[in-house]
Amino acid sequence: MSAVTSVSSTRHARAWPFWPLVPLYPYGQRPTQRVEVVKDLVWTFEQFQGIFYVVVPIRMTVVRLEPTGLLVYSPVAPTPECVALVRELEERYGPVTYIVMSTVTGIEHKVFVGPFARQFPQAQVYVTPNQWSFPLNLPLPWLGLPRDRTHILPDDSTQAPFADQVDYALLPPIDLGLGPFGETACYHRASRTLMLTDAIVAIPAEPPVIVQIDPFPLLFHARDKATDAIVDTPENRRKGWQRIALFAFYFCPSTLNVATTGEMWQEAKQAPVRSRQHYFGFYPFRWRSDWPKSFEALHNNGQLQVAPILKTLIFNRGPETVLDWAKTVATWQFERIVPAHLAAPIAATPEQFLEAFDFLHLDPASETNAALPAADFELLQQIEALLLSKGISRPRQSMLITQGSKNEAP
Repeated sequence: MSAVTSVSSTRHARAWPFWPLVPLYPYGQRPTQRVEVVKDLVWTFEQFQGIFYVVVPIRMTVVRLEPTGLLVYSPVAPTPECVALVRELEERYGPVTYIVMSTVTGIEHKVFVGPFARQFPQAQVYVTPNQWSFPLNLPLPWLGLPRDRTHILPDDSTQAPFADQVDYALLPPIDLGLGPFGETACYHRASRTLMLTDAIVAIPAEPPVIVQIDPFPLLFHARDKATDAIVDTPENRRKGWQRIALFAFYFCPSTLNVATTGEMWQEAKQAPVRSRQHYFGFYPFRWRSDWPKSFEALHNNGQLQVAPILKTLIFNRGPETVLDWAKTVATWQFERIVPAHLAAPIAATPEQFLEAFDFLHLDPASETNAALPAADFELLQQIEALLLSKGISRPRQSMLITQGSKNEAP
């Protein structure tokens, strides 16, 4: 894998004027880094985004097609810097020919597809079926997708125009009550690379390179109280990143307490910096001394896993559907996985991919995952109970067929 590439650090090059549509940090300034994953075949384009400085990488993947052209999977914000990095590939390998909108639910991915497509007017846009939007379910052109060159991905992947080089598998929509969840997995045969959106992650122990372009969020969360100074050290970057990972996957892990309003006011008065960037000195988080144990369990030695949120709130609503999809994906002979978040590329086999879905064989009444502390799932389970009580979510489902090897692909 080659070194990271960027073309500019100027504010103009990184400007993203449409950030109010999905107001996530870093708002109107989005750095982009390009990484060559497989020489002359696969590249990732990484940015970062988050809420309350809980920032994680967001990634699009570009693969080279033969005899010429590029396929873009899950676009990121087409800032001038990002577009320039893609243009460099076009000069060598041909134009962006296809753009794949890979998710049904993830607004943080979908919002970029229309603007990205407008930057590459020769590209055909292929969309995962069963799209929906909230609060109004609008037609695709109303969401910014070009009317004359947007197509729904066929159920039969052999009917796609890039079928001779890229396979795909549609995760059938999982009914969540409010709307469906679904995504499209793509497999680039020439590079043996599997592209995913949200279904699988691997959590790195060290902060990803892209989030260290702006280390302030890492350092903000490395503090133990508001009166601590923000000090940039490798240890603090690592500490902040690991706490951010716990926030991102559990919202409120069991090793985190929240200060009272009175405590926050008193500490804010003594905070060394009280600017808006520092939330005027307010810092509510109180981490218990054993928080690293929660992270180590979540990290799981960097192994493939399904994120706790998907385990608790989504995939257990359609376990057989998800497992059938995973088994189809596991028939491809990939050597690496490039998800849209966290670590990438991940060296992995189809067998290791399928093992990540073993939790679907558990009874819904059993522990969510024996490898993770049950207490860390408490808030997610409370959210689940609230959604069920309001009739917003569907109940969990049990696996009806469990005979045979759990990891046996069809």
